[in-house]
Amino acid sequence: MFFVVESGSTKSDWVLIENKSNQSFYSTMGFNPYFHSSDLIETELRKNSDIMLVAESVKGIYFYGAGCSSQELNGIVENGLRRIFPNAEILVDHDLLACAYATYGGKPVISCIIGTGSNSCYFDGENLSEEVPALGYVLGDEGSGSYFGKQLISSFLYKKLPQEIATDFFETYQLGKDELIDKVYKQSNQNVFIASFMPFIAKHKSHEYIKNMVREGFKKFIEIHVCCFENCREVEVNFVGSISDIFEDQLREAANEMGIQIGRIIRRPVDSLVNYHLEYLLSDKV
Repeated sequence: MFFVVESGSTKSDWVLIENKSNQSFYSTMGFNPYFHSSDLIETELRKNSDIMLVAESVKGIYFYGAGCSSQELNGIVENGLRRIFPNAEILVDHDLLACAYATYGGKPVISCIIGTGSNSCYFDGENLSEEVPALGYVLGDEGSGSYFGKQLISSFLYKKLPQEIATDFFETYQLGKDELIDKVYKQSNQNVFIASFMPFIAKHKSHEYIKNMVREGFKKFIEIHVCCFENCREVEVNFVGSISDIFEDQLREAANEMGIQIGRIIRRPVDSLVNYHLEYLLSDKV
């Protein structure tokens, strides 16, 4: 049995592969080594009784996660996983690689993540390359949940939101300036908290103010994370993540304005990621 795991900062999708026709789906919180320790990963996994039932039988884990961008960071996740899966070979790699695998259709492509954070890469089927780094929710993450969450919060506090949206925001969350500042600056997992306002933004996605905010945010993402590739207007640009799916209209509008051809938009990339593994990486093992 093998686990293929696609993890953002908010949640992780786990697929247990017994054979090509027998797969099981699990879900846990997201594990990002920038914010989470090996101890926390172990503790959270031990809470999942379904995963613990099969843990000792798992032979391999392919874990792709946000923040898994260096040997040191990957080691944090690997150490946590090894305490739960003692008999498994464990591979930990960047969520960008998972994005590339999930969107690859046999020809070179620019693959983009728009989730709690955002990032992009170019993948030709063998080699993955980045042109600009992901700077995280403080300095970057253009077009992401944390990016739009920051805009919503600041616009609310600056009293720039349309009145009907501002009223609904306060009635929904009952949070004023002091509470918001405390959660953003003093509590843990700030990026996840800031991105947690995306369902509210989606609720108002037909409002012209929100449409413009999202479209401009996507244009900023494309300008920085897509147009950095010389051939960005010659290849398909694919996206993974619920935000790109929910706000597909604004994403396509932004891309059209900038001469970018969007191919696939995949809301939940783990399914395509599993198919890639079954075809290319696990074909002789299951």
